[in-house]
Amino acid sequence: MSFFLCTFALALQNRPIVNHIMLGIIINPKSGKRAFRAQRIYLWKLLRKRHLPFAYRVTKFAGHATELARELAEKGYDEILVLGGDGTLSEVINGIMRSSLAPEQRAKIQVGLMPRGTGNDWGRYWLLTKNHKESLRRFFEGTGHPIDIGCVTYWRNGIAHHRYFINSVGFGVDPLCCKKADTLKYYIGSHHVNYLFGLIAAIVQHKSQHMILTVDGKEAVNDLLFTMNIGNGPFSGGGIKQNPEADPADGIFHGMFIRKPTFKQVLKALPKLYNGRLTELPFVYPIVGKEIEINYRKHILIEADGILENFMGPCRVTCIPHALQFRC
Repeated sequence: MSFFLCTFALALQNRPIVNHIMLGIIINPKSGKRAFRAQRIYLWKLLRKRHLPFAYRVTKFAGHATELARELAEKGYDEILVLGGDGTLSEVINGIMRSSLAPEQRAKIQVGLMPRGTGNDWGRYWLLTKNHKESLRRFFEGTGHPIDIGCVTYWRNGIAHHRYFINSVGFGVDPLCCKKADTLKYYIGSHHVNYLFGLIAAIVQHKSQHMILTVDGKEAVNDLLFTMNIGNGPFSGGGIKQNPEADPADGIFHGMFIRKPTFKQVLKALPKLYNGRLTELPFVYPIVGKEIEINYRKHILIEADGILENFMGPCRVTCIPHALQFRC
């Protein structure tokens, strides 16, 4: 890696600068690592050809992308290209949103993605695949689209904490599925089917708990929670279309609350996981709103863009309209 960076730096010393855009690149080398070498060489050639000034960062541990993105944003980088999965992209979003920049400054930052992870739920909405050449072409030739960002607020010892997400946040079976899918990576590698196997294991293990849901100030649900997903984008869990109406630029969330189903209802739901027809089932409650209060007094595990977070007590999920731009 060090030889590659040195060669890169020498090649850039005398090149002409043809624009004033500051490009930051954040790469997670552990995400999709089999093709990493070929992808980075292609990116190096592409950057030389386009004469683009840039800064290059490689993550070294979980959460590192958040630190790197915050650093780049505060140094004035207005384009950030992420080479990684949904989790790496989410960390980058958290870094930008937690930066010292004013909201109007953050709203000008354009984030791009070359998908390298397992789920690729955010990229799926934008028709981005693991074809790295096509993804990079769309980033460099594309334009910025204003997008909403979600924020989960919870409290520890009276102090508010914020976890941002770009795609979705899940409760109940959702985070348990992510936990199981992550465990499977150590045994069978990173595959799309990890989420399906993880879902089946999570359904068997999960125990429903009571939850009160308030949407935009009105009580919407008071029931046993089996699973809930609040979406800024329509896909989660490696292609499950839980929120088919979700639009990341409309200023509201689309989600679903599923109360505890019978075994027969679970079997009926499985064929509808990937076709966007889960909302047709009678035990599924649709959620549409800008602010969602979750009243839950016990320990709760959530997943935000596939990253697990746990805390005690209630939380609030808020939509921040047009907080950033996605370049594609």
